[in-house]
Formats: sequence, C-alpha cells, structure tokens
Amino acid sequence: MQTKLTRTSPIASLKVSNIRRLLLSGVLLLNLLLPSIAQAGRGRALFSLDTVAGTPFPSDLFAVADPTQNTGLRVNLPKPDCLARPSDCQDLDVINTLDGFNLQPRLSIPFDGPIDVTTVTSETVFLISLGDTLDPSDQGGHRVGINQVVWDPATNTLHVESDELLDQHTRYGLIVTNGLHDPGGRRVEASEAFRRFRQEVDGDYKHALLKTVRAARHVGVDEDHIVTASVFTTRSATAILEKIRDQIKSATPAPADFNLGSGGARTVFTLDNLTGITWNRQTGANPPRFTAGQLPLSLLQIIPGAVDRVAFGKYVSPDYMVHPGEYIPPVGTRTGTPQVQGTNEIYFNLFLPSGAKPAGGWPVVILGHGGLLSKNSVPFQVASTMAATGIATIAINVVGHGSGPLGTLTVRQMVGDPVTLAAGGRGIDQNGDGVIGDNEGHLAAAPRIISDRSDGTRQTVVDLMQLVHVIEVGMDVDGDGVGDLDPSRVSYFGNSLGGIYGTILLAVEPSIRVGVAGAAGELIESFRLGGAGNRSLVAGRRFLAARNPSLINSPGITKLNGVALAPPYFNENLPLRDGVSMTVALEDGTTRVVQSPVINAAPGAMAIQEVFEHFEWVSQSSNPAAFARHLQRSPLAGMPQKSVLFLFAKGDLTVPNPTTTAILRAGDLADRTIFFRNDLALAEDPRMSRNPHGFAFAIADPSALAREIARGTQQRVALFLASGGELIIHPEPARFFEVPVLLPLPEDLSYIP
Repeated sequence: MQTKLTRTSPIASLKVSNIRRLLLSGVLLLNLLLPSIAQAGRGRALFSLDTVAGTPFPSDLFAVADPTQNTGLRVNLPKPDCLARPSDCQDLDVINTLDGFNLQPRLSIPFDGPIDVTTVTSETVFLISLGDTLDPSDQGGHRVGINQVVWDPATNTLHVESDELLDQHTRYGLIVTNGLHDPGGRRVEASEAFRRFRQEVDGDYKHALLKTVRAARHVGVDEDHIVTASVFTTRSATAILEKIRDQIKSATPAPADFNLGSGGARTVFTLDNLTGITWNRQTGANPPRFTAGQLPLSLLQIIPGAVDRVAFGKYVSPDYMVHPGEYIPPVGTRTGTPQVQGTNEIYFNLFLPSGAKPAGGWPVVILGHGGLLSKNSVPFQVASTMAATGIATIAINVVGHGSGPLGTLTVRQMVGDPVTLAAGGRGIDQNGDGVIGDNEGHLAAAPRIISDRSDGTRQTVVDLMQLVHVIEVGMDVDGDGVGDLDPSRVSYFGNSLGGIYGTILLAVEPSIRVGVAGAAGELIESFRLGGAGNRSLVAGRRFLAARNPSLINSPGITKLNGVALAPPYFNENLPLRDGVSMTVALEDGTTRVVQSPVINAAPGAMAIQEVFEHFEWVSQSSNPAAFARHLQRSPLAGMPQKSVLFLFAKGDLTVPNPTTTAILRAGDLADRTIFFRNDLALAEDPRMSRNPHGFAFAIADPSALAREIARGTQQRVALFLASGGELIIHPEPARFFEVPVLLPLPEDLSYIP
C-alpha cells in the first residue's frame, strides 16, 4: 500500500485571531511604506564638487586662490577638447584671468528629471549677498530675485538670470528651495550628494555654503527647505580703470599742440573765414588708398554766429593696449599695476563760442561720437547749440575710428593759403585685407575675440581722462599764454557708443561732474536684440558664425517683432525680462512668441545662450550698467556724486530699450531721463525715421519735425550742462517727450516695422 505524504499550510494551522493580527500588521506596514514609495519618484536637484554641469553654477568651486585679486580668487573653469572646440578654449583662456563671475549672471541649476517651470519664482530660487570681499564690515543679507526663465529638457537644467545687476567683488549664495515642484506636483528634494556634503565634507567652500544657509534663515527660509545651493564671487569691474586714472593724475602731461600745419603753422581758424574743409580719409592699406569728402561746415551755422573759431590740436596719451592684438593685458585687481605699452598722439577738434571769453575760460563739453563715426562728423551736429549757450565743444576719435592714420584735413580760407594737417585717424587694417574699416582696430583680435570692444572702449576712456588732465594744466588755443578752457567746468555729452563709454568716464573721472548719455545700453544685449544690423553683423557673424565649430543653428530668426533681419540667422530662444513677449519669425516660415518661462525646443539654442553669457561676463569691465551704479547710488572711492541725464527713444533699433533700462535699473536713474516717443512723432509725420537712435542729432534731417525735435533736445541738454546739472527742462515739442520716463520702465522692444 502506497502512503501519500501531505504538507499542511501554515495559514491553515493558524488560529483565526492570529490571522487577523497578521493582516492588521500588513496594513500598518503598507501605510508606513507608502510615503517612501511615493518619494522614490520625486525629482532631485543635483550637486557635485567635480563637474560644472552637475552642480549649480556659478560656483567658487571653479576658482583658485589668487591673493593679487580683490576677491582673493581667480576663475579656473575646465576646458573641453581644444582640438574639437578651439573657440571655447580661447574664450576660457580669457575668462580664467578674471577675479570672479558675471555681475549679471546666468544661473544654471541641474536636476535629475523634469520640473514644473511655473513653480520657478523669486521665492523658490534666489540670491543672497554674503558681503563685499574688500569690506569686512559688510555682512550682506540683500536678497535678489530671478528673471528670464529657460528650462532645457535635453539636460534637465534650469537657467535663469539674476533680476538685478550684482555688486562687484561680492560673494553671493544661490539658494534653491523645495518650493520647486516636479510635473506631478511633488516637492523637489535634495540629492544625497548635497546632504552628505553638508554633513561630512570640510573646507572653505563648505563654510561659505553654511554661511549661505544661515543667511537664508534670516530671510525666512529654513535649512530643511533648501535642496541645493552654491556660493560664488562676482568679478571686479572698475578696478583697472581706477588704477589707470590714478596713474594719469599723478603725472603732468605736456600741453596740447595747436601747431599742426606744414612748418608748424597754427591750426586755429575763424569760422567766418572758412570756405571748406576736405577730409582725405585713409580707407585702404598696402598700398594706402584715400577717399575724399567735405566736413559739414554748414552745420556750425545752424544758429548763425554762435561758433567763432574752429581749432585742431593734439596731445599725447598713454597706450595700455598691446598691438597687434588690441587688448589690455590682465593684471591683479588688488595688487597688480597696469603697464603702459606706449603712447599715442590723440588729435581733437575744438569749437569755441563767439563773444567775450569768461574770466576762467570757456566751459567745455567733451562730445563722444558713436560707433562707426568720428570726430569729423558728430561734433559738427551739436557745436552750434552748445556755443549758443556759451559752451565750447571738443572731440577725439574713439580707438579704431576716424579711418587710417595717414588721412589729412585741408582747410580752405577766404583769406590765407590752404592749410593741410593730419586728420588723426585711429583705424588700422587689422585683418590684413587691405581695407581699413570704420571701426577696425577697436575690437580685440583672435585669439581674444571674446574681449570684443572691452579694451578698445577702456582705452578710449583712458584717452579722455588724459584729455581732461591736459585741459587742467591749461589749454592755450590762441597762443597768448593763457588757458582758454575752464578746467572746473568740464562736462560730457555722447550718444550710442559715446553714451556707453561716457557713462564709464563719468563714473571714474572726478573732474567731470555733469554729463548726458544718449542711447546708451549694454553692448552684448544690443547686439543680440538689435534690429539695425548689429544682430547679424556682430552677434551672428563675429560671435557665432566665426566660431570653430560654428554655432549658427536652424531655423534661425528672420524677424524680431516684425522687423526684418539680415543673415546669418540664428535662434537663441532667450526671453525678455518680466514676462514681456517677443514675436519672432523663423526661416521655416513659422512664427512664435518667446516669453518667460521658455521650455527650449530649439536645437543649438543653449550653446548660443552660453556664448552670450560668456561675452557679457568678460565685457563687465566696459559695461555701462556696471559703472552706472557708481554715478549717484554708490560712488567709487574718492569720487563725488554726478549729475547725469540719460536720453533714449522708444523703439530704438540700434540700442534696444531693454539694454538702456538695464543701465537705469543698475543706477536707480529712472528719474534722470528724457524719453522720446518716436511712435507719436511717426504717427504725426511718416517721414520720421523708424529707428530713432540718433534723434537728438538729426538737425539736418529731411523731416522738419525731426529737425525741430533734435534742436529742442540739444537746447535742453545745453541748458542742463550750463547749469551744472541743475536744470532738467522738458524739451519741445513737449508732446513727444516723457520727462522723466513714465514707470514701469519699457522692457519691450517696441519696434515699428
């Protein structure tokens, strides 16, 4: 007989009470596990000590100690494969000489998955100041929000802009909180690497990070709400020009020379005796080639009899730029000494008023011309108005402007022989193509392309500081041994590029207390947003297409807010501030609205955004916004507050409104503005230009209304300067102006197609 073996089930052997007890325990265990199961799917903010892409950026993790710098640091970003990406490596060679990070930083925060971008606000992501590295008493505490949100799904990285221009050589903490949510509505949490770093790792960076956490607590953010953070130090922007200014002021320059004619003939002329001035511009090299034209003498008679004499002179100025290359070598911002590389003869045009000279000499305004122009054009447009108010006008060429150095001026007179003198051009054939462009020599050459206009602009400021010092030692125009210009009443007026370097000059030159900057803006953003050629010629060709490898992507933007652009086309997919929308047309025929927050879907856009960030970072030493905060709000050491006025026009295509408002925000200068409403003027007279960039200088415009607006603006500028900056009078026709600009500041483009 076969025996069948059976196995009794354990459950079957349990009593009913035990079964109930086991089931209850299982339910309790499941309830305990559910939160952990739910949390397992939460997004995490990344943190790393090793890679730029794996941690919040900027971060002092990517800097090294350098006691020669104001910040005690020098940037030390890792390089990519330089054979594959040579342009990136060239850029980093320049960036890695800086003593800190961008004053208007692009903040990048990586995650391990997607987030809900609608939860990205200045409450959930923000900066907090930890103090000035040069001022031990500054404990920081100022909170700064964010703007211009971009989410990159390809890398799960959040990019935002600082809502304010940050203070120079100052440490900041970047705080990211669990107020950010993932797409499922769950709070983002900290990574294990961030928790471990705070608990286990020691060192200076940890202590700085803990200081950030404590600072966040003071503004109401608990430590357990912080999911990732970084600490970074902003670069110095003004230090080198301050050092150079002190060098200039410590020396005594030779007097200005007015004997520029053949055989040392004096080059001072009575306007009524002039019949014409021929400018023989050097426009080519190897062999030299010239293009002749006439200077606009008739503009000096816009107000008949206001200008008495026209003088041409020169002075010697220290050159801090290396040639070839056109750059200023970096030195430590704390202990370094800028080195003079040579000297330049700087030529100037001077226009003296009619009437009896005041006892101390004529008040004088330095006139700053714009890009691609020269001392032989723009000053003629304003000298008559200034002279009618008793102000002399003096102007030099910007570095790289005024055509080549072999050009001449030939002055023809009713009584007396013609006099030929050097025109004082500062252009060069930098690229060796035999042509001297209108600003060739102003920009840095390869491999320092990223420096762009920074050093040419700073050298121009140096030349103007030297000009002020030459006026201070006595500028004897008529040769009687007495100075003809009043060194205590030197003012400034410039437009476009002239407004940009003029803002810088006003911040660092103590002897100029009054100034007017027209159409000034952040240069890099002007190139990106400009609808008047800058976007294609500068941003497209120089910044992107010329790179190796090229960053031109497709489909590119062909229209900005209805204004047609020129190729090369590209699409950076970067929004304006404050959620302001921008309509773009693309090469593929589609139209889209770019508005923060942006979820990027444009291939190649993120690489372009990074390049623009790097250019902006390097340009801070010549960024007018970085200097604007030192005009009134926080003057540099030893500097008085300045009385300033900013002119700008709605819908400026060359220097777009958001680039000017950046200056006004940085310096708290909205109340020091004259805002021209070109939209209203164009509605009244269709002959008005759709680009009002030079509205204050259009005294010879075909439109009678444009001429009236230009004269009215210039008269108010002259009265402002003559009053020592006390009088701000509404220009006529008053219906076209806001004085000051009505708030909120215009952050849109307002282009008129």
